[in-house]
Amino acid sequence: MNITLEQAEKVIAAAKKKSQELGTKMDIAVLDSGVNLTAFAREDGAWIGSIDIAMKKARTARFFNMDTGVIGSLSQPGGSLYNIEHSNGGLISFPGGVCIKNADGKIIGAIGVSGSTVEDDHAVASAGAAAL
Repeated sequence: MNITLEQAEKVIAAAKKKSQELGTKMDIAVLDSGVNLTAFAREDGAWIGSIDIAMKKARTARFFNMDTGVIGSLSQPGGSLYNIEHSNGGLISFPGGVCIKNADGKIIGAIGVSGSTVEDDHAVASAGAAAL
């Protein structure tokens, strides 16, 4: 199953709302379960360099079906996934990428957010993913 455009727009709206609550400016990418871009939003003034990071965070979360922050904790020196960020054409292994699940708990896509601290990025991504 894949996230629909209507669902992706709800995810983007919830993420933008959380970003505004935090006073940040974010780039927000929503990918379907096959890691194809479904929706994207760049808030006015968000960093241009964060566009690619947001998309890679979503892709990383979906490739491994876990939050990018979890991947980051496993990819530290001595960790079981050390250097994984060099695979798959480049991954992002810090918070801000979260899988999106439907009501049945099936992964239908992922959201990636970048533009502030990793804590803010994760909070915004989580708010977006929770919109469904």
